[in-house]
Amino acid sequence: MAQIKVFYEPETELLSVFWQVPRRSQVATELGDGVVLFKDGVSGEPIGLEILSYRPGDARFDAVSVEIGRVGSMQPAS
Repeated sequence: MAQIKVFYEPETELLSVFWQVPRRSQVATELGDGVVLFKDGVSGEPIGLEILSYRPGDARFDAVSVEIGRVGSMQPAS
């Protein structure tokens, strides 16, 4: 089962979300609107992101939805 780690630092208003282990070789790219994407420096695979100036209820998460289910139930749409 995949694990997502979420870290919130209220003093610095920084929200970090990683779905893979951070790496020494990771590369950060600012996507705009205070969103930073972290990728593996070797494969280029996305491993996490940070939201700068984050506060609970931030509108930048309005478009994010979370679905919880079993892997077998995740079939491509036909």
